Amino acid sequence: MIGYICKYTPTEILASMGADPVLLQPKVRNFNAADTLMHPNMCSYVKSVLEEMQKSDYDGIVLTTCCDSVRRLYDVLKDHYPEKFIYVLDLPRKSNDTAISLYTDQIKNMISEYERFSGVSFSPASLRERLLCAGTECHAKTSAEYKSGPHVGLIGARYSNGVRNLLDDECANVVFDITCSRKDRTFNTDMLSAADDDHIVSAYVNELLAQLPCLRMADVSNRYDFIKEQAAHLDGLIYHTVKFCDSYSYEYSELHTLTDIPILKIETDLTEQCEGQIRTRIEAFLETLRTKNGNDPALDTANRHHPVIENCEGKDKEMTYVLGIDSGSTSTNAVIMNGDKKIIGKGSIRTGAKTSESAEKILAEVISSSGLKRDDISMIVSTGYGRVSIPFADKNVTEISCHGKGARYFDKDVRTILDIGGQDSKAIKLGENGDVTDFVMNDKCAAGTGRFLEAMARTLEMDISDLGPISLKSTEQVTISSMCTVFAESEVISIIAQNKEKADIANGVHEAISGKAISLLKRVDPQPGYMMTGGVAKNVGVIHCLEKRLGAPIFVNDDPEIIGATGAALYALEELGI
Repeated sequence: MIGYICKYTPTEILASMGADPVLLQPKVRNFNAADTLMHPNMCSYVKSVLEEMQKSDYDGIVLTTCCDSVRRLYDVLKDHYPEKFIYVLDLPRKSNDTAISLYTDQIKNMISEYERFSGVSFSPASLRERLLCAGTECHAKTSAEYKSGPHVGLIGARYSNGVRNLLDDECANVVFDITCSRKDRTFNTDMLSAADDDHIVSAYVNELLAQLPCLRMADVSNRYDFIKEQAAHLDGLIYHTVKFCDSYSYEYSELHTLTDIPILKIETDLTEQCEGQIRTRIEAFLETLRTKNGNDPALDTANRHHPVIENCEGKDKEMTYVLGIDSGSTSTNAVIMNGDKKIIGKGSIRTGAKTSESAEKILAEVISSSGLKRDDISMIVSTGYGRVSIPFADKNVTEISCHGKGARYFDKDVRTILDIGGQDSKAIKLGENGDVTDFVMNDKCAAGTGRFLEAMARTLEMDISDLGPISLKSTEQVTISSMCTVFAESEVISIIAQNKEKADIANGVHEAISGKAISLLKRVDPQPGYMMTGGVAKNVGVIHCLEKRLGAPIFVNDDPEIIGATGAALYALEELGI
């Protein structure tokens, strides 16, 4: 088994020599092992490959010089695994005659090295046979091949298998995949069959370098031509890249000037901790595409846990009840709504160690306080990070869509939503009809969220509920430069040592949070008609700082934590046709 990382790897040659080439798509929890062998600031993908090589039984790996990080990976692997086949190909940046000649020499040398390693001789005839049967053309599917879901193209750098699996689960159609680890290749069979044994490798290299280019290549114009050609077949693009991979960050910006197709950017460090946010981002993006195409996300049955409970027939609207439940990192909230869209019950509790147990608890509490029984509830829709872990929910919808619908319920004029919860922040833009048109989320860092505020309140020896009111009494500007919770705590301790007033420090904390929130809002081109949701919206100090920066008022509901649950309840009513 020989691992590889790049679509320019000569996998067909390796396979013709009896090897089993496997595209490395590592899934790691941390980089503890890799950090002992290379600098911790190296690319997360490179470190994940190193982690994978240490825990899996690969006979070797073939790398390409995509970047300096890969070169360092080769050095480490070559030193650490002298008994394995570790080889690096110096990939040219062009596809002209000189580049073909150079890469042919590189691959021929790899063949010689692998012959010595494996004891297997290279056979031109075996390669030709494999090439004439290999490759599938990247093209737009026929309408008969499509599922009912949105049509998306995959672009960018490497992605995990989880992304494709999630798209399949959501019934999305992947029209094309031109990521740098794409497996599908097109070969000119006439040219390959005409090549004699002495020139079969160079003919193969010519085809290999003629693929749609990755961002390492000097000329990427036909890459963009391809995207524009496929635009008619697409509802959206999903752009996946690894954090701090500059080339792909630049391309994402460039795409916005080339097409008006909606684009979702997913930037991760490839660890398992990113999976929750990746799921939320992709599901929310697909929901917006369905809405744009005239299909309500709640009416899609792809993620339904149970069949709809048909116990509302023959009832008056007032006697039909649904429940929306928002399972967040800090709180679990629930709303009961009747068929007239009136809220008849609501509740909120602290999310415990188990999402399902917290959901069961709030379900029992809100039903009891409303004077109802469990059988009175015709449908339950869940949302929030824990939405997929609530076994009694009939349907789940992302918090992005639910916050949009819930916000519109309380304020018909809302156009821009800022949601700051316990561990993340979201900026959501609504169209004139209330549909989500764009959204962004912060990464997995909790900077500027509810947990950040809790830590600051502890450091100031205050209850978090007092943090907002006291900040309004500030008379001196105090700057908090760091948004990292750990660093900010140290900074606040230093400021305390300077005998600064608590009111001034609290205001400095809120100014720092508002600055980060404004940066997030700017990414969705915010429009007046602002609403803030989530637990942090209860903090008057944060609201004051945000309104000052925006130069506009922010609407805050009396209970900002139930907005998501309200949206989920509204989706439940729509599912029932009410």
